[in-house]
Amino acid sequence: MNNNKKNLMLMVPMLHQGGFERVCIKTARLMQDFYNVYILIFSSKDINFDIEGLNVIDIDVLSKKGVVNKIINVIKRVKKTKKIKKELGIDISYSFGSSANYVNVLSRGKEKVLTGLRCQTDMERSDQIKLFCSRSDQVLSCSKEIVRQLLKDYNYDKSTYIYNPLDTDDICEKGSEPVEDFPFKGEDLKVISTMGRNDYIKGIWHLVKAFSLVHEKCPNARLVIAGAGNWSSYKELANELNIENEVAFTGMKKNPFPYVAASDVYVCSSNHEGFPNAVLEAMALKKPVVSADCKTGPREILLSSEQYEDLISRIPNGDSTKEAIEGEYGILVPDMGEEVDMNPENITDGEKILADKILSLLTDDNKLSHYSEKAGERALFYTPDKYKDSIHEIFKRYE
Repeated sequence: MNNNKKNLMLMVPMLHQGGFERVCIKTARLMQDFYNVYILIFSSKDINFDIEGLNVIDIDVLSKKGVVNKIINVIKRVKKTKKIKKELGIDISYSFGSSANYVNVLSRGKEKVLTGLRCQTDMERSDQIKLFCSRSDQVLSCSKEIVRQLLKDYNYDKSTYIYNPLDTDDICEKGSEPVEDFPFKGEDLKVISTMGRNDYIKGIWHLVKAFSLVHEKCPNARLVIAGAGNWSSYKELANELNIENEVAFTGMKKNPFPYVAASDVYVCSSNHEGFPNAVLEAMALKKPVVSADCKTGPREILLSSEQYEDLISRIPNGDSTKEAIEGEYGILVPDMGEEVDMNPENITDGEKILADKILSLLTDDNKLSHYSEKAGERALFYTPDKYKDSIHEIFKRYE
Protein backbone atom coordinates (compact mmCIF):
# COMPACT_ATOMS: atom_id res chain seq x y z
CA MET A 1 0.00 0.00 0.00
CA ASN A 2 1.07 3.59 -0.63
CA ASN A 3 2.06 5.13 2.70
CA ASN A 4 1.51 8.61 1.29
CA LYS A 5 -2.20 7.96 0.83
CA LYS A 6 -4.93 8.03 3.43
CA ASN A 7 -6.61 4.73 4.29
CA LEU A 8 -10.22 4.27 3.21
CA MET A 9 -12.40 1.37 4.33
CA LEU A 10 -15.60 0.48 2.50
CA MET A 11 -17.86 -1.84 4.48
CA VAL A 12 -20.55 -4.11 3.02
CA PRO A 13 -22.03 -7.35 4.43
CA MET A 14 -21.45 -9.53 1.35
CA LEU A 15 -20.55 -9.28 -2.32
CA HIS A 16 -23.20 -11.73 -3.47
CA GLN A 17 -25.45 -9.59 -5.68
CA GLY A 18 -27.43 -6.39 -5.58
CA GLY A 19 -27.24 -2.67 -6.06
CA PHE A 20 -25.20 -1.31 -3.20
CA GLU A 21 -22.70 -4.18 -3.46
CA ARG A 22 -22.07 -3.14 -7.06
CA VAL A 23 -21.69 0.50 -6.01
CA CYS A 24 -19.24 -0.53 -3.28
CA ILE A 25 -17.04 -2.34 -5.81
CA LYS A 26 -17.21 0.59 -8.24
CA THR A 27 -16.38 3.07 -5.45
CA ALA A 28 -13.35 1.01 -4.49
CA ARG A 29 -12.01 0.99 -8.03
CA LEU A 30 -12.63 4.71 -8.56
CA MET A 31 -11.00 5.69 -5.26
CA GLN A 32 -7.82 3.66 -5.71
CA ASP A 33 -6.22 6.69 -7.37
CA PHE A 34 -6.55 8.66 -4.15
CA TYR A 35 -6.57 6.21 -1.22
CA ASN A 36 -5.37 2.88 0.04
CA VAL A 37 -8.75 1.17 -0.27
CA TYR A 38 -9.92 -1.80 1.77
CA ILE A 39 -13.28 -3.54 1.41
CA LEU A 40 -14.43 -5.21 4.62
CA ILE A 41 -17.11 -7.89 4.29
CA PHE A 42 -18.84 -10.11 6.85
CA SER A 43 -18.73 -13.22 4.69
CA SER A 44 -17.13 -14.24 1.40
CA LYS A 45 -19.86 -16.78 0.65
CA ASP A 46 -21.06 -16.71 -2.97
CA ILE A 47 -19.07 -13.68 -4.13
CA ASN A 48 -20.58 -12.69 -7.47
CA PHE A 49 -18.44 -9.68 -8.41
CA ASP A 50 -15.02 -9.27 -9.95
CA ILE A 51 -12.74 -8.40 -7.04
CA GLU A 52 -9.42 -8.82 -8.85
CA GLY A 53 -7.00 -6.10 -7.80
CA LEU A 54 -9.07 -5.13 -4.76
CA ASN A 55 -8.06 -5.59 -1.12
CA VAL A 56 -10.99 -7.51 0.36
CA ILE A 57 -10.98 -8.41 4.05
CA ASP A 58 -13.42 -11.12 5.16
CA ILE A 59 -14.09 -11.12 8.91
CA ASP A 60 -16.09 -14.35 8.39
CA VAL A 61 -19.09 -13.76 10.65
CA LEU A 62 -22.13 -15.19 8.91
CA SER A 63 -25.66 -14.08 9.71
CA LYS A 64 -27.66 -16.38 11.97
CA LYS A 65 -31.37 -16.35 12.63
CA GLY A 66 -32.89 -15.31 15.92
CA VAL A 67 -32.68 -12.12 17.98
CA VAL A 68 -30.02 -13.42 20.35
CA ASN A 69 -27.84 -14.69 17.49
CA LYS A 70 -28.16 -11.37 15.68
CA ILE A 71 -26.94 -9.51 18.74
CA ILE A 72 -24.03 -11.93 19.09
CA ASN A 73 -23.24 -11.47 15.39
CA VAL A 74 -23.11 -7.69 15.76
CA ILE A 75 -20.84 -7.95 18.81
CA LYS A 76 -18.45 -10.30 16.98
CA ARG A 77 -18.42 -8.12 13.88
CA VAL A 78 -17.84 -4.93 15.86
CA LYS A 79 -14.98 -6.48 17.83
CA LYS A 80 -13.21 -7.79 14.72
CA THR A 81 -13.81 -4.61 12.73
CA LYS A 82 -12.55 -2.33 15.49
CA LYS A 83 -9.31 -4.31 15.67
CA ILE A 84 -8.82 -4.22 11.89
CA LYS A 85 -9.54 -0.48 11.69
CA LYS A 86 -6.88 0.15 14.33
CA GLU A 87 -4.30 -2.18 12.76
CA LEU A 88 -4.70 -0.64 9.30
CA GLY A 89 -4.86 2.94 10.56
CA ILE A 90 -8.13 3.62 8.79
CA ASP A 91 -8.79 7.34 8.27
CA ILE A 92 -12.27 7.12 6.74
CA SER A 93 -14.79 4.30 7.00
CA TYR A 94 -17.87 4.30 4.78
CA SER A 95 -20.57 1.63 5.13
CA PHE A 96 -23.33 0.53 2.76
CA GLY A 97 -26.69 -0.50 4.22
CA SER A 98 -28.08 -0.86 7.74
CA SER A 99 -26.28 -4.01 8.91
CA ALA A 100 -22.91 -2.57 7.87
CA ASN A 101 -23.85 0.82 9.35
CA TYR A 102 -24.37 -0.76 12.78
CA VAL A 103 -20.91 -2.28 12.74
CA ASN A 104 -19.34 0.88 11.36
CA VAL A 105 -20.67 3.26 14.01
CA LEU A 106 -20.25 0.83 16.92
CA SER A 107 -16.64 0.03 15.97
CA ARG A 108 -15.74 3.69 15.68
CA GLY A 109 -12.26 4.71 16.79
CA LYS A 110 -10.33 7.76 15.65
CA GLU A 111 -11.43 7.46 12.03
CA LYS A 112 -14.16 9.52 10.39
CA VAL A 113 -17.35 7.52 9.94
CA LEU A 114 -19.78 7.86 7.05
CA THR A 115 -22.91 5.75 6.86
CA GLY A 116 -25.05 5.03 3.83
CA LEU A 117 -28.84 4.91 3.81
CA ARG A 118 -29.61 3.53 0.39
CA CYS A 119 -33.17 2.20 0.46
CA GLN A 120 -36.54 3.03 1.94
CA THR A 121 -36.32 -0.11 4.08
CA ASP A 122 -33.31 1.54 5.76
CA MET A 123 -35.64 4.36 6.80
CA GLU A 124 -38.31 2.28 8.50
CA ARG A 125 -36.72 2.02 11.95
CA SER A 126 -36.41 5.33 13.73
CA ASP A 127 -34.11 3.90 16.42
CA GLN A 128 -31.44 2.90 13.91
CA ILE A 129 -31.77 6.17 12.00
CA LYS A 130 -31.16 8.12 15.21
CA LEU A 131 -28.14 5.93 16.00
CA PHE A 132 -26.59 6.41 12.57
CA CYS A 133 -27.24 10.14 12.56
CA SER A 134 -25.82 10.67 16.04
CA ARG A 135 -22.67 8.59 15.51
CA SER A 136 -21.85 9.43 11.88
CA ASP A 137 -19.86 12.38 10.64
CA GLN A 138 -22.17 12.34 7.64
CA VAL A 139 -24.99 10.23 6.25
CA LEU A 140 -24.84 9.59 2.51
CA SER A 141 -27.73 8.45 0.37
CA CYS A 142 -28.37 7.86 -3.31
CA SER A 143 -31.68 9.71 -3.37
CA LYS A 144 -32.99 13.24 -2.86
CA GLU A 145 -36.02 11.74 -1.17
CA ILE A 146 -33.99 10.20 1.66
CA VAL A 147 -32.20 13.49 2.29
CA ARG A 148 -35.58 15.26 2.31
CA GLN A 149 -37.02 12.68 4.70
CA LEU A 150 -34.08 12.90 7.13
CA LEU A 151 -34.50 16.65 7.33
CA LYS A 152 -38.30 16.53 7.62
CA ASP A 153 -38.63 13.66 10.10
CA TYR A 154 -35.36 13.88 12.07
CA ASN A 155 -34.21 17.46 11.58
CA TYR A 156 -30.92 16.00 10.38
CA ASP A 157 -29.09 18.34 8.03
CA LYS A 158 -25.74 16.56 7.58
CA SER A 159 -26.96 14.28 4.82
CA THR A 160 -25.91 14.37 1.17
CA TYR A 161 -27.14 12.44 -1.85
CA ILE A 162 -24.89 11.07 -4.58
CA TYR A 163 -26.42 9.27 -7.51
CA ASN A 164 -25.05 5.81 -8.21
CA PRO A 165 -22.42 5.55 -10.96
CA LEU A 166 -23.49 4.05 -14.27
CA ASP A 167 -20.89 2.80 -16.73
CA THR A 168 -22.97 2.79 -19.91
CA ASP A 169 -20.11 1.58 -22.12
CA ASP A 170 -19.49 -1.44 -19.90
CA ILE A 171 -23.20 -2.29 -19.71
CA CYS A 172 -23.64 -1.99 -23.47
CA GLU A 173 -20.60 -4.19 -24.04
CA LYS A 174 -21.95 -6.83 -21.68
CA GLY A 175 -25.42 -6.48 -23.19
CA SER A 176 -24.04 -7.29 -26.63
CA GLU A 177 -22.72 -10.68 -25.56
CA PRO A 178 -24.51 -13.60 -27.22
CA VAL A 179 -27.11 -15.46 -25.18
CA GLU A 180 -27.92 -18.92 -26.42
CA ASP A 181 -30.52 -19.80 -23.82
CA PHE A 182 -32.85 -16.83 -24.30
CA PRO A 183 -36.25 -18.36 -23.54
CA PHE A 184 -38.23 -16.78 -26.40
CA LYS A 185 -37.43 -16.60 -30.07
CA GLY A 186 -39.39 -14.96 -32.83
CA GLU A 187 -39.20 -11.59 -34.57
CA ASP A 188 -42.86 -10.82 -33.95
CA LEU A 189 -42.61 -11.24 -30.17
CA LYS A 190 -42.80 -8.30 -27.74
CA VAL A 191 -40.65 -9.04 -24.71
CA ILE A 192 -40.93 -7.40 -21.29
CA SER A 193 -37.99 -7.87 -18.90
CA THR A 194 -37.14 -7.25 -15.29
CA MET A 195 -34.15 -7.97 -13.07
CA GLY A 196 -34.56 -8.75 -9.39
CA ARG A 197 -34.20 -11.43 -6.76
CA ASN A 198 -37.25 -13.13 -5.27
CA ASP A 199 -37.95 -10.65 -2.51
CA TYR A 200 -41.24 -9.01 -1.59
CA ILE A 201 -39.70 -5.57 -2.09
CA LYS A 202 -39.40 -6.30 -5.83
CA GLY A 203 -43.18 -6.76 -6.17
CA ILE A 204 -42.82 -9.32 -8.97
CA TRP A 205 -46.29 -10.78 -8.34
CA HIS A 206 -47.71 -7.40 -9.40
CA LEU A 207 -45.83 -7.66 -12.69
CA VAL A 208 -46.95 -11.24 -13.34
CA LYS A 209 -50.59 -10.27 -12.79
CA ALA A 210 -50.25 -7.13 -14.93
CA PHE A 211 -48.61 -9.19 -17.64
CA SER A 212 -51.58 -11.53 -17.74
CA LEU A 213 -53.71 -8.52 -18.73
CA VAL A 214 -51.10 -7.43 -21.28
CA HIS A 215 -51.09 -10.89 -22.83
CA GLU A 216 -54.88 -10.89 -23.22
CA LYS A 217 -54.65 -7.87 -25.55
CA CYS A 218 -51.21 -8.59 -26.97
CA PRO A 219 -50.88 -12.37 -27.43
CA ASN A 220 -47.33 -12.09 -28.79
CA ALA A 221 -46.12 -10.51 -25.50
CA ARG A 222 -43.64 -12.43 -23.34
CA LEU A 223 -42.16 -11.80 -19.88
CA VAL A 224 -38.58 -12.58 -18.78
CA ILE A 225 -37.67 -12.39 -15.07
CA ALA A 226 -33.94 -12.61 -14.32
CA GLY A 227 -32.97 -13.04 -10.69
CA ALA A 228 -32.04 -15.43 -7.91
CA GLY A 229 -34.49 -17.27 -5.70
CA ASN A 230 -37.12 -19.95 -5.54
CA TRP A 231 -39.78 -18.94 -8.05
CA SER A 232 -42.09 -21.94 -7.60
CA SER A 233 -44.99 -19.89 -6.18
CA TYR A 234 -44.67 -17.42 -9.07
CA LYS A 235 -44.68 -20.23 -11.60
CA GLU A 236 -47.82 -21.53 -9.97
CA LEU A 237 -49.37 -18.06 -10.21
CA ALA A 238 -48.45 -17.89 -13.91
CA ASN A 239 -50.00 -21.32 -14.41
CA GLU A 240 -53.23 -20.25 -12.71
CA LEU A 241 -53.31 -17.16 -14.94
CA ASN A 242 -52.80 -19.36 -18.03
CA ILE A 243 -49.55 -17.65 -18.99
CA GLU A 244 -47.10 -20.33 -17.86
CA ASN A 245 -45.67 -20.68 -21.39
CA GLU A 246 -45.30 -16.92 -21.82
CA VAL A 247 -43.34 -16.21 -18.61
CA ALA A 248 -39.71 -17.32 -18.14
CA PHE A 249 -37.70 -17.32 -14.91
CA THR A 250 -34.03 -17.46 -15.88
CA GLY A 251 -32.56 -17.61 -12.37
CA MET A 252 -29.53 -15.56 -11.41
CA LYS A 253 -27.23 -14.67 -14.28
CA LYS A 254 -23.71 -13.38 -13.75
CA ASN A 255 -24.37 -11.22 -16.81
CA PRO A 256 -28.11 -10.48 -17.06
CA PHE A 257 -27.71 -7.63 -19.54
CA PRO A 258 -28.11 -9.65 -22.77
CA TYR A 259 -31.55 -10.71 -21.53
CA VAL A 260 -32.56 -7.09 -21.02
CA ALA A 261 -30.96 -6.08 -24.32
CA ALA A 262 -33.11 -8.66 -26.11
CA SER A 263 -36.32 -7.20 -24.66
CA ASP A 264 -38.52 -4.34 -25.79
CA VAL A 265 -39.64 -2.83 -22.46
CA TYR A 266 -38.21 -2.91 -18.95
CA VAL A 267 -40.48 -2.87 -15.88
CA CYS A 268 -39.67 -2.12 -12.24
CA SER A 269 -42.54 -3.24 -9.99
CA SER A 270 -40.74 -2.63 -6.68
CA ASN A 271 -42.42 -1.29 -3.57
CA HIS A 272 -39.05 -0.32 -2.05
CA GLU A 273 -35.88 0.91 -3.71
CA GLY A 274 -33.03 3.25 -2.93
CA PHE A 275 -31.87 4.29 -6.34
CA PRO A 276 -32.62 1.33 -8.59
CA ASN A 277 -29.48 0.37 -10.47
CA ALA A 278 -31.42 -2.13 -12.58
CA VAL A 279 -33.61 0.66 -13.97
CA LEU A 280 -30.57 2.72 -14.92
CA GLU A 281 -28.85 -0.32 -16.44
CA ALA A 282 -31.90 -1.00 -18.60
CA MET A 283 -31.91 2.64 -19.68
CA ALA A 284 -28.23 2.39 -20.60
CA LEU A 285 -29.37 -0.35 -22.99
CA LYS A 286 -31.99 2.10 -24.34
CA LYS A 287 -34.95 0.19 -22.98
CA PRO A 288 -38.15 2.17 -22.36
CA VAL A 289 -38.99 1.93 -18.66
CA VAL A 290 -42.24 1.63 -16.76
CA SER A 291 -41.67 1.83 -13.02
CA ALA A 292 -43.72 1.88 -9.86
CA ASP A 293 -43.41 5.12 -7.90
CA CYS A 294 -41.98 3.45 -4.81
CA LYS A 295 -40.72 5.66 -2.01
CA THR A 296 -37.33 6.61 -3.43
CA GLY A 297 -35.49 6.53 -6.71
CA PRO A 298 -37.68 5.96 -9.78
CA ARG A 299 -39.33 9.39 -9.78
CA GLU A 300 -35.94 11.10 -9.69
CA ILE A 301 -34.80 9.07 -12.68
CA LEU A 302 -37.87 9.11 -14.91
CA LEU A 303 -39.21 12.62 -14.31
CA SER A 304 -37.70 15.91 -15.38
CA SER A 305 -36.71 18.33 -12.61
CA GLU A 306 -39.89 20.30 -13.22
CA GLN A 307 -42.08 17.19 -13.07
CA TYR A 308 -40.34 16.03 -9.90
CA GLU A 309 -40.81 19.38 -8.17
CA ASP A 310 -44.46 19.44 -9.23
CA LEU A 311 -45.02 15.96 -7.77
CA ILE A 312 -43.48 16.74 -4.38
CA SER A 313 -45.33 20.05 -4.21
CA ARG A 314 -48.61 18.18 -4.71
CA ILE A 315 -47.68 15.27 -2.42
CA PRO A 316 -45.11 16.70 0.02
CA ASN A 317 -45.16 13.72 2.40
CA GLY A 318 -43.48 11.51 -0.22
CA ASP A 319 -46.46 9.24 -0.88
CA SER A 320 -46.87 7.69 -4.30
CA THR A 321 -48.61 9.33 -7.20
CA LYS A 322 -52.20 8.17 -7.57
CA GLU A 323 -52.18 8.23 -11.35
CA ALA A 324 -49.68 7.33 -14.05
CA ILE A 325 -47.24 10.02 -15.13
CA GLU A 326 -45.65 9.92 -18.56
CA GLY A 327 -42.36 11.43 -17.52
CA GLU A 328 -39.61 13.03 -19.55
CA TYR A 329 -37.51 9.85 -19.48
CA GLY A 330 -39.96 7.04 -18.67
CA ILE A 331 -43.38 6.19 -17.33
CA LEU A 332 -44.21 6.25 -13.63
CA VAL A 333 -47.17 4.28 -12.25
CA PRO A 334 -48.61 4.23 -8.71
CA ASP A 335 -46.90 2.11 -6.06
CA MET A 336 -48.85 -1.16 -5.96
CA GLY A 337 -48.10 -2.09 -2.33
CA GLU A 338 -45.93 -4.53 -0.42
CA GLU A 339 -48.57 -7.06 0.70
CA VAL A 340 -47.78 -10.27 -1.19
CA ASP A 341 -50.93 -11.57 -2.89
CA MET A 342 -50.64 -14.72 -4.98
CA ASN A 343 -54.40 -15.02 -5.57
CA PRO A 344 -54.83 -14.91 -9.37
CA GLU A 345 -58.38 -13.62 -9.00
CA ASN A 346 -57.24 -10.45 -7.22
CA ILE A 347 -56.11 -7.98 -9.88
CA THR A 348 -55.75 -4.53 -8.37
CA ASP A 349 -56.33 -1.14 -9.96
CA GLY A 350 -52.59 -0.49 -9.73
CA GLU A 351 -51.81 -3.68 -11.64
CA LYS A 352 -54.34 -2.65 -14.28
CA ILE A 353 -52.65 0.76 -14.65
CA LEU A 354 -49.27 -0.97 -15.00
CA ALA A 355 -50.69 -3.24 -17.71
CA ASP A 356 -52.19 -0.27 -19.57
CA LYS A 357 -48.90 1.61 -19.64
CA ILE A 358 -46.94 -1.43 -20.79
CA LEU A 359 -49.48 -1.89 -23.57
CA SER A 360 -49.22 1.77 -24.53
CA LEU A 361 -45.56 1.14 -25.38
CA LEU A 362 -45.95 -2.26 -27.01
CA THR A 363 -48.71 -1.03 -29.33
CA ASP A 364 -47.22 2.33 -30.34
CA ASP A 365 -43.91 2.13 -32.20
CA ASN A 366 -43.40 5.90 -32.11
CA LYS A 367 -43.87 6.02 -28.36
CA LEU A 368 -41.60 3.02 -27.89
CA SER A 369 -38.89 4.64 -30.00
CA HIS A 370 -39.28 7.97 -28.20
CA TYR A 371 -38.79 6.48 -24.75
CA SER A 372 -35.94 4.32 -26.00
CA GLU A 373 -34.04 7.45 -27.03
CA LYS A 374 -34.94 9.30 -23.83
CA ALA A 375 -33.78 6.33 -21.74
CA GLY A 376 -30.38 6.36 -23.42
CA GLU A 377 -30.15 10.11 -22.97
CA ARG A 378 -30.95 9.90 -19.26
CA ALA A 379 -28.44 7.12 -18.64
CA LEU A 380 -25.59 9.43 -19.68
CA PHE A 381 -26.44 11.71 -16.75
CA TYR A 382 -25.04 9.18 -14.25
CA THR A 383 -21.46 8.76 -15.42
CA PRO A 384 -18.77 7.21 -13.22
CA ASP A 385 -16.70 10.40 -13.59
CA LYS A 386 -19.48 12.47 -12.00
CA TYR A 387 -19.78 9.99 -9.16
CA LYS A 388 -16.00 9.84 -8.74
CA ASP A 389 -15.72 13.61 -8.41
CA SER A 390 -18.68 13.84 -6.02
CA ILE A 391 -17.66 11.05 -3.63
CA HIS A 392 -14.01 12.17 -3.61
CA GLU A 393 -15.07 15.71 -2.77
CA ILE A 394 -16.96 14.38 0.27
CA PHE A 395 -14.11 12.14 1.42
CA LYS A 396 -11.64 15.04 1.15
CA ARG A 397 -13.58 16.93 3.81
CA TYR A 398 -12.56 14.27 6.33
CA GLU A 399 -8.92 13.75 5.41
